[in-house]
Amino acid sequence: MRKYTYLCKLQEGLVIPKFTEKKHQMRYVLVTGASRGIGRAIAFKLAKQGYAVVINYLHNDEAAQQTRDQIVAEGGQAELLRFDVAQPNAIEQAVEQWQQRHPDEYIDVLVNNAGIRRDNLMVFMQNEEWESVLQTSLNAFFYLTRRLLKDMLTHRHGRIVNISSVSGLKGMAGQVNYSAAKAALIGATKALAQEVAARKVTVNAVAPGFIESDMTGDLNQDELKKIVPMKRFGKAEEVAALVAFLASDEAAYITGETISITGGL
Repeated sequence: MRKYTYLCKLQEGLVIPKFTEKKHQMRYVLVTGASRGIGRAIAFKLAKQGYAVVINYLHNDEAAQQTRDQIVAEGGQAELLRFDVAQPNAIEQAVEQWQQRHPDEYIDVLVNNAGIRRDNLMVFMQNEEWESVLQTSLNAFFYLTRRLLKDMLTHRHGRIVNISSVSGLKGMAGQVNYSAAKAALIGATKALAQEVAARKVTVNAVAPGFIESDMTGDLNQDELKKIVPMKRFGKAEEVAALVAFLASDEAAYITGETISITGGL
């Protein structure tokens, strides 16, 4: 039942009830790594569903601005929030600044999408290649989710969607670092889902296979398509549609799950 307050007015001998509705709060979603690729597609999809999108990015100012401008041009709401997801201090400062601009709002949907690849055979893998991938693809989930989770629990509503990978499910040669980070992200998803379910916060993971994006631009698509039953790479928009469903009210009873989107791989 909608909450309302009656204001009664006597007019021509009749009591005419009037009401003022409780102000509707805008729902905000933060998408990390949203200036391009899968993150960009997710930002577009959620904007079309009525969310105000907070576009996180690190380096590409032009691409991030283009993403925001396109969302706004199509009637949506979006803003930029530049910070390094691998740096807890940068996260703290950026979120604090956002909260100062939106004192009566909170981010109730978080899509942990940012990730990097530093592929190499493990015998040749450098420390930096290992550490940088785990920092961006795994540790960032911990730093940022922990920072935003309290508000979700307080408001008894939240959606967290972690972008994992088929590499985290089956492993990939040359991706020991990436596979380790994405597999750990799945484990963290399952554990956190159990911690917060009673407060109506869901936590799920999406595990894409080969998706057409900047991250897969250096791969041999012709050869890799042969091992995909559907014989093609997926589209970023297809991943975005799945994320949008998991962020919706219709997915309120789905939590702790990892959903593959791999063309049958």
